[in-house]
Amino acid sequence: MPKKSFSEIINSPGMPVLVDFYADWCGPCKAMAPVLEQLAQQHQGKLKVIKIDVDRNPAAAQQFRVQSIPTLILFHKGQPVWRQAGAVPAGQLTQAVQPFLS
Repeated sequence: MPKKSFSEIINSPGMPVLVDFYADWCGPCKAMAPVLEQLAQQHQGKLKVIKIDVDRNPAAAQQFRVQSIPTLILFHKGQPVWRQAGAVPAGQLTQAVQPFLS
């Protein structure tokens, strides 16, 4: 199966996509990893969670004006509908994605 581009993933109809802009050297990013994994498992089939390494994908980070990491952006039908810079508690993250889950 061919690998989809970032824009193909976020523009896919149906399920919302939560994008984690991170870097391997970022402490708060590492702290968010288990929270995001848990969220992805809880909402499997309803929410797609992807990680974008800003060091390897500077164009994607620049396109969405990511200035600090981690930055989380929720896309629904290709549009950013929620955005948060910095680590987010699991409860707040769940509240943010809930309205967009089908």
